[in-house]
Amino acid sequence: MKFTEIIGETNIDFMGFRKYAFIFSGILTLIGIIAIIQILLGHGNLGIDFGGGTAVQLKFEKPVRIDTARAALIKNGVEDAELQEFPEDNKILIRLKQLVTTTEPVADRIISIFKQEIPDNTFVVDSSSEIGPTVGRKLQKDAIIAVVLSFIGIIIYIAFRFEFRFGIAAAIATFHDVIVVVGLFYLLNKEINLLVITALLTLAGYSLTDTVVVFDRIREYLRVRRRDPIEMIINNGINHVLGRTIIVSLTTLLVLIALFFFGGEVIHDFSFALLMGVLVGTYSSVFVASPLLILWKGKAGIVKK
Repeated sequence: MKFTEIIGETNIDFMGFRKYAFIFSGILTLIGIIAIIQILLGHGNLGIDFGGGTAVQLKFEKPVRIDTARAALIKNGVEDAELQEFPEDNKILIRLKQLVTTTEPVADRIISIFKQEIPDNTFVVDSSSEIGPTVGRKLQKDAIIAVVLSFIGIIIYIAFRFEFRFGIAAAIATFHDVIVVVGLFYLLNKEINLLVITALLTLAGYSLTDTVVVFDRIREYLRVRRRDPIEMIINNGINHVLGRTIIVSLTTLLVLIALFFFGGEVIHDFSFALLMGVLVGTYSSVFVASPLLILWKGKAGIVKK
């Protein structure tokens, strides 16, 4: 079955909306830049991977109220803990962003508190992790390096596959996608951890793949339709692969929606980041990466002869 049979032939003037798209993307990018600055200053909701701290998830035999768990911790001097309840599984996740100064490991202290305060409700430790501030700062640095290297790799690959200017346009579009998702996480006060960074790098790869498909068709039209205006050529290229773009995005979104609602709390933020990223990535391939090619005047300056 051909994609065009599902979507049908289209003749949409995408480039006619490029000014509005640039304004919209500029606002989203500005929010993302502000979010990154705030996060680097320590004002974002950094997970213990980056900020340091302790996370302990307990699975109880019987249901336990979150206010009861919080009261037990406060009674024993643990007042700044963040608690998250998963009532369907009788689980409680306890996060401490800062390590408590004590000779006893924080995780062991939390476990002993619940054994003492709720003795009639046995539990098991689902997971436990503890990261110091020094390790957290190193992980922040490594995450930034990973993202920067990915953008350099994108520019090199597209420059080799197409041309340097195509690489710059693809890198800007991918940067736009990543920074918009970071901005959304900051606005929604969602935790930013290593799993989210993994999602961002995955998003960069997805966005690049989608952009390459659009660029490949635009390059074909640039070679065979040199007399046509550049806007018309880009529009024709996008319209020709629009069916493929919509089908691929929809099938990917169906999987991510399933992961988001049924994948469990562990990958909830991961699937949310990819869900938002696919939407933004599909948008940027059409309304960010492609219009950037028009900024270089003349078809001869865009495509190699």
